[in-house]
Amino acid sequence: MNAMTLSRASAWPRRVQRALLILIAIAFMLVFLLLPLAVVFTEALSRGVQTFLAAITQYGALSSIRLTLLVAAMVVPLNVVFGVAASWAMARFAFRGKALLGALIDLPFAVSPVIAGLIYVLLFGAQGWFGPWLAAHGIHVIFAVPGLVLASVFVTLPFVARELIPLMQAQGSEDEEAARVLGANGWQTFFRVTLPNIRWALLYGVLLCNARAMGEFGAVSVVSGHIRGLTTTMPLEVEMRYNEYHYAGAFAVASLLALLALLTLAVKTLLEWRYRGELAAHAPGGR
Repeated sequence: MNAMTLSRASAWPRRVQRALLILIAIAFMLVFLLLPLAVVFTEALSRGVQTFLAAITQYGALSSIRLTLLVAAMVVPLNVVFGVAASWAMARFAFRGKALLGALIDLPFAVSPVIAGLIYVLLFGAQGWFGPWLAAHGIHVIFAVPGLVLASVFVTLPFVARELIPLMQAQGSEDEEAARVLGANGWQTFFRVTLPNIRWALLYGVLLCNARAMGEFGAVSVVSGHIRGLTTTMPLEVEMRYNEYHYAGAFAVASLLALLALLTLAVKTLLEWRYRGELAAHAPGGR
């Protein structure tokens, strides 16, 4: 009886601690996540649905939506190619400079996006290293779509690779070696063995990369020039409208970004659930 009493007495502080931690987490989510989202949608619809629709169908808004989707459509495939190649090299081969490659993959996490944008201005701007040569050949990088793509690629570079590397390291290379023994060439091994094994992690990385590419502001702001209708993505359109005191229009475009974020969260949750199951199945001792 005394043992049961002591056990209940010791369990009580743990329950209080758990409840306190849960309350703190919920409070932070309400204050820093749900409340700002609610404010964005409330302000976007504060002047009525017609005003909201008029704001998002203006030329500047539509062009920013098209440009955002165009940049994301170009950035994601580039990062998929790099991410798969880098993760395959990191997980399957031992070579000099492997640690350096891993550090370079993580570099965009450490470098400010604004600095990344300035780097491309110094390289490809009118007074940059390659600027005069590009101008002489009629090639525009800064204040044009190529600059937006380059800046977005830099910022989103780690997302696909960092999802694939731990999974491929956990899976090992037994399946691929077995395929080669059975006579499969490199491409057959990749498409029939490697790719099916990493498909959920790859989709998860693609989702994160796409979300960051569409929502990137700092690097894109530096290289864009803020030319409305030509180089303004959705985040830049929100900033420009807000600075012009067009609050309803700013919140309307911002609400579209918020909707994309919520959609990303929903798909992310689904893929994360599938990804965890696959990682557990392929982990050492998981088969």
